[in-house]
Amino acid sequence: MAGRRVFHLHLVSDATGETLNAVARAACAQYEDVRAIEHVYALVRGPKQLERALGEIEEAPGMVMFTMVNDDLRAKLEKRCLELEVPCISVLDPAINALGSYLGREISHKPGGQHIMDQEYFDRIAALNFTMAHDDGQSPGDLDEADVILVGVSRTSKTPTCIYLANRGIKAANIPLVPDIPLPAELETAKKPLIIGLVANPERLIQIRRNRLLSLNEKTETDYVDRAAVAAEVAHARKLYSRNGWPVIDVTRRSIEETAAAVLNLYTRKENA
Repeated sequence: MAGRRVFHLHLVSDATGETLNAVARAACAQYEDVRAIEHVYALVRGPKQLERALGEIEEAPGMVMFTMVNDDLRAKLEKRCLELEVPCISVLDPAINALGSYLGREISHKPGGQHIMDQEYFDRIAALNFTMAHDDGQSPGDLDEADVILVGVSRTSKTPTCIYLANRGIKAANIPLVPDIPLPAELETAKKPLIIGLVANPERLIQIRRNRLLSLNEKTETDYVDRAAVAAEVAHARKLYSRNGWPVIDVTRRSIEETAAAVLNLYTRKENA
């Protein structure tokens, strides 16, 4: 893009950096005419790791965003950034300070506290194992143990959405809608899971499917990418969802994260009903 500004963005974290990276990318996404060259430094918990980060910041000056709870390391990072005249921002301070003020508590100063191996952590592992075992219609015998079941035609992002949900502790299975192949009987008898139908615009599906075939070096034209056949698949899917009273999510213009967020909203509503 002509006139696009490119800048260096240094992300310094004493944990995995997952939170920091998400915040930084969300902020950068609001500016269409810029591109950040990301420099990521995770698990910065001692002077040696910090010195490496500071050396790179000095070589390629740019905005610094960090999540660090060690006061000495924070002070050293902020002091050096001030000397280099580059902005240095603690992205979690506003939220942590507001929460501490509201609760009347002091922070623990424990890096990566959200990643402790507690019951919630093991629940996420169990959810991920369940999801991988029930991908693409596998192991239908215990579908009723799922929290969420996603149903959809090929290339409606069922698998990546389920994996994202599993990382949030949701046991998610997915069932493909394939022409002339019946759905597993267990899907009709499942009572516990929230069953959601995924759809997409036929033109978008054809585009994604063509790219998939190209990646497999498959050039033969089939019903898989035929306009009329794909439109019929989508129409059949919509009728199926309507007949069963399943909520529908159109994934045409949604990212995986947005689709998962919509699923979580429906799941929370069901659980609270």
